[in-house]
Amino acid sequence: MSDEHDNESREDFEFFSNEYAQALQAFKAIEDQSTTLMLLGVADDLRGFVDQFIDMASRTRRLADEKNQPHFAEWFAELVEKAEALRGAIPQR
Repeated sequence: MSDEHDNESREDFEFFSNEYAQALQAFKAIEDQSTTLMLLGVADDLRGFVDQFIDMASRTRRLADEKNQPHFAEWFAELVEKAEALRGAIPQR
């Protein structure tokens, strides 16, 4: 039973590690392109990207909570906060 639990924990850790690496990369890409997108007048598109990111990161944070991965839950919560701050900086029409 312990081996099965250890395997599941390892698989969960690998899953969340990969998800977090992808989320960091996605957030950096959004952040890096945000000024350009606003200058091009496509703030609505940028807002859509940020909203999609927030949805994804929030779902993964909840899953990390369910899988008893508190560090990943905390890290995804931090990404959500950063994305929400970025969304707040996007000018409204």
